[in-house]
Amino acid sequence: MLDGMMHSPVLDHMFQLPLPFAEKLLRPVIVYLVLVVLLRLFGKRELAQLNPFDLVVLLSLSNTVQNAIIGDDNSVTGGIIGAFSLMAINWLVVRVLFRSRRLTRALEGRATLLVHNGQVDRKAMEREALTREELLEVIHRQGFDGFHQVHRCQLEPNGTFYVEAFDPSAADKRHNELVARLEALSREVALLRTQPSGQ
Repeated sequence: MLDGMMHSPVLDHMFQLPLPFAEKLLRPVIVYLVLVVLLRLFGKRELAQLNPFDLVVLLSLSNTVQNAIIGDDNSVTGGIIGAFSLMAINWLVVRVLFRSRRLTRALEGRATLLVHNGQVDRKAMEREALTREELLEVIHRQGFDGFHQVHRCQLEPNGTFYVEAFDPSAADKRHNELVARLEALSREVALLRTQPSGQ
């Protein structure tokens, strides 16, 4: 009976590989490397997901490359091998990038300065295919009314925006004032402790 279960059509269909093992390992690796190159070529805005179209592209990518990764294979074994290949190549790439700054810059690129001292760099925005309205929306999300309040805004290689104000924010000012008061109180307490008792 146990022998019959081991050779049942259900188990064969679930675990039998219709493709060679080496091909199952290579397909995800090739697709992974091609996607990394394509994301590098097409810029950081895809990762920033500034509008619904960018999100649609990223969501569609996974469906588009699915067949290229798994091939003509719906087996559990094939899925496990594909997942292992993706995780392994990602682990390897992360380790290599961690050890090599030059390669990291080559693959990820550099941050793009979009606003400096309240002035928008139109050429940088053109390179990143960013409209003024999209950048203004990013600035508003960070709590700024307009570009005139922004000392520096740059688009990082991972698609995030770094925004720096000219002046410290109200929260920073309150924090600094509180720290200064606490330091003054500490000095007064220390002074009181040094005075002899009975005075």
